Amino acid sequence: MVGVVDVGSNTVRLLVAEGGRTVLTEREMLHLGADVEQLGAISEQKLALVSELVGRYAADARAAGAVEVEVLIASPGRQAVNGGDLLARLRTASGSPTRVLSAAEEARLAFVGALHSAVPPARRLVAVVDVGGGSAQVAVGTRRDGPSWSRSIDVGAQRLTSRMLDTDPPGREAIGAARAEVGRYLDGFAPPEPRTAFAVGGSARGVKRIVGGRLGPGELEEALDVLAVTPAAELARRYGMRLERAQTLPAGCVVLTELQRALGTPLKVVRGGLREGALLELAAEALAA
Repeated sequence: MVGVVDVGSNTVRLLVAEGGRTVLTEREMLHLGADVEQLGAISEQKLALVSELVGRYAADARAAGAVEVEVLIASPGRQAVNGGDLLARLRTASGSPTRVLSAAEEARLAFVGALHSAVPPARRLVAVVDVGGGSAQVAVGTRRDGPSWSRSIDVGAQRLTSRMLDTDPPGREAIGAARAEVGRYLDGFAPPEPRTAFAVGGSARGVKRIVGGRLGPGELEEALDVLAVTPAAELARRYGMRLERAQTLPAGCVVLTELQRALGTPLKVVRGGLREGALLELAAEALAA
């Protein structure tokens, strides 16, 4: 049994699994990415909160029977000027191996986790899109050979909300400006053209609750129309999502829309992602040891 603590820009999550079966999940939104966007660093208050939470999650994982626990820090560790302090504190608090993921590692783990869940044909060229709070990753490759191309952009649902979409509801003009902002990050974005594209993460699942099915151009435009004019509390009530997710969903949908447009392939929302990919690799390492 193995466990992973995933420290993202929006949410800190714990996942413990054994043989592909989920044993324990926990999550809490701390919005570290809001600090990074506004201050360039993670505040002392948030450092204390995330250290306490990660220490508790690591203890919970061991109490559930996890023999290996790893702490993975996503974009906050890369983007905050005090990312090194965050790493040191979480390593001490958890008593576990702790590392800051590179953008390429984040993309690869999301690819591994998504394809383990979706199981496309082994040689089919597929893309995996993972929109997080502070960044978004795209990886393209095959299930047989793994990702052969990847790119990360340093804008995600939390950072874009803090920067441009903090009015509730944001309105169509702000959505249009946010789309232009994301488009600038995609200058020179030229992935291999995939036959199939998958989307993972909370933003993708939230948008699917609004429009259902795949996320093609029409569905994403429909979702943006709803998100532009609907207050977060109403989104949460109407679509059965957490208020914290509803508050960043307009930005998450903007990033998904622009990435889908760049890929030219509708997105199929699937379970699995970074944590599942990390657990698969951690379990394999434990068996090999």
